[in-house]
Amino acid sequence: MALFGLGSKKQKTVSTQKIRPTVVRTQNVAKELARIAAMYDVQPEQLDFTLLNVQSYIRMNEDLKEGEWEEVANEALLTLDESQLLSENFEIKQTYEIEIFSKGMQEDPLETFFTSVGANATKCKIYLSVNNGSKLEYFPRVSVELEELIEKKKIRAGILIRIFDEMVEDFISKITAHLKVEGALEYEKSQTYLIAQGFEPTATTHDALILHYEKKEQPDEKTKIDYAARGFIQSVRQGEVLIEYIKPRMGKPGRNCKGEFLQPQEPIEKNQPTFSVDESIKVVETPESIKYIARENGYIALEGTTYTIKNEVDVSEVSFKTTGSIYSGKDSDVNMSVKEKDAIKDAVGTGMTVEVSTIEVDGNVGSNARVIANKANIGGQTHKTAYIEADQLSINVHKGHAKGKDVHITRLEHGKVEAQHADISQALGGTIVAREIDIEVCASHVKATASKRIEIQKLHGSENKFIIDPLLQDDISEGVQENEEKLKKLEAEIEELKKDIKKYELLLTEGKSAFLDIKKRLVHYKKKGIKLPGSFVKKYKQYQQMQEHYNFSKNELKAKEDMVHLLNGKISAFQDNIMDARVINKDRWKGYNEIIFKLIDPPIELVYKPKEGSQEKVFGLVEVDENEFIIEAIKE
Repeated sequence: MALFGLGSKKQKTVSTQKIRPTVVRTQNVAKELARIAAMYDVQPEQLDFTLLNVQSYIRMNEDLKEGEWEEVANEALLTLDESQLLSENFEIKQTYEIEIFSKGMQEDPLETFFTSVGANATKCKIYLSVNNGSKLEYFPRVSVELEELIEKKKIRAGILIRIFDEMVEDFISKITAHLKVEGALEYEKSQTYLIAQGFEPTATTHDALILHYEKKEQPDEKTKIDYAARGFIQSVRQGEVLIEYIKPRMGKPGRNCKGEFLQPQEPIEKNQPTFSVDESIKVVETPESIKYIARENGYIALEGTTYTIKNEVDVSEVSFKTTGSIYSGKDSDVNMSVKEKDAIKDAVGTGMTVEVSTIEVDGNVGSNARVIANKANIGGQTHKTAYIEADQLSINVHKGHAKGKDVHITRLEHGKVEAQHADISQALGGTIVAREIDIEVCASHVKATASKRIEIQKLHGSENKFIIDPLLQDDISEGVQENEEKLKKLEAEIEELKKDIKKYELLLTEGKSAFLDIKKRLVHYKKKGIKLPGSFVKKYKQYQQMQEHYNFSKNELKAKEDMVHLLNGKISAFQDNIMDARVINKDRWKGYNEIIFKLIDPPIELVYKPKEGSQEKVFGLVEVDENEFIIEAIKE
């Protein structure tokens, strides 16, 4: 809000000269005050004035000819027609008859009511700001003085009075009513009131072409900028608004509180679409805009002057210099092929990230690179720091970290694999974690962990670990952990209940004979029609309440013990899974290898070391005694 600088706090003066009261007629009070002040060598702020009369004039201009000014009654200003006020041919002005004099020559009953007038940028809204510390006391003419104060401040600022200001009456009425009741009013903090409101113009809309598909988010200070993500392709979703053309629209005129007509700016039209679209993009036109909407998933491409949505993208390599990282998304329906096959180059370069629906990489995946898809095939090798994730995943030579549902590795070279089913043609060291694991040729230093089955066709090395862990599956692991937490809580509650039951059992035993005696007496009194003694009734009810609490606690104890039994049964069921798990080696055992089964309850590991040259093929867990298990060779 712009302030006009018309505050009512006393200003520092440079002269104490008093001027003779002077009556003038003017359309510009501020200018007249400055003229009189200059004549007497004082500051305009040292002058005050009284409004003696105001005359309002209007006219309509037609065909570039100025009309005649017509005086209108002040009360008629509030009934001027809106269409008239918003006509560019309409003009309004006011002439003020005022008496100018030095401040202090007249008593000011609002001396401690510190105010200033401000406006918004168009001067269509005028505000009265009352400063903190302002005080008012009631006196009979307070409403008149407040109205005169507001009018004088508006006149000084060049604002028309008695028009656009219907709200002033309500503002003054509320203050006056408060003063009549309370006697005084003090502002602990500044407040602002609307004292005039003209017709705000509606802004003109210039045309604009918005490329919504360029999803460039402005990073904040805490966000690390990924300079590798340069938007090589822009993925889109079905129903997404890709491009929007905002049509130019002429704004609506207004008139401010100075009486000035506000002509809207002519709209600028310079962004009309010069492109076309094919059938993959829908065009929706309204009076305000034209929207270009995707009919399918994929990525947007501009072929010549035609936009289209495509699903296939072929590149020679993904690198910082060429494409940068590509974030299309697994659900984008974008299928990508990376053609670089040179064994000494990276098809997916260092530090690059690729997220698409499917990807075919003919060559290598470099250091710290990430490939994420629903289906992925890596024809070369992965660096030891590379990360590959896909539901259906196939890798030729794997040294990094692979994760998926169904993962096939031609040669595992000390890499890591996480899957539901892992199929390894040749394992030359590495870590495999899956529900089921198939290894065609197993060399040395392989750590394979499964929850259901590990099967080796040929064993060529040693120093391998084949581990069965039923908690490998997240859902089972979470279930066991949840059960253990519930059991721990239940056991603590059962312990407290047992103490409570023992306590009440003792109280009931000690009070039983007294209770029976009281019961017999109460029956006798009732038969004789004698009023029951209050102390007897109270003791009788207390004993009954102890019995009820005792029975409730016993039932609660049984329910919690049943729950413990149920949870232990669930843990046993989890443990039963391990009884069906198998480690299978269809070859002769060579060197030093270990078969490990991890029990849940008790939480121990059982280790079996097949003998050199042994032809035992299938190994499982056998219960030899209650809660006593061993690993041994069993029939298939």
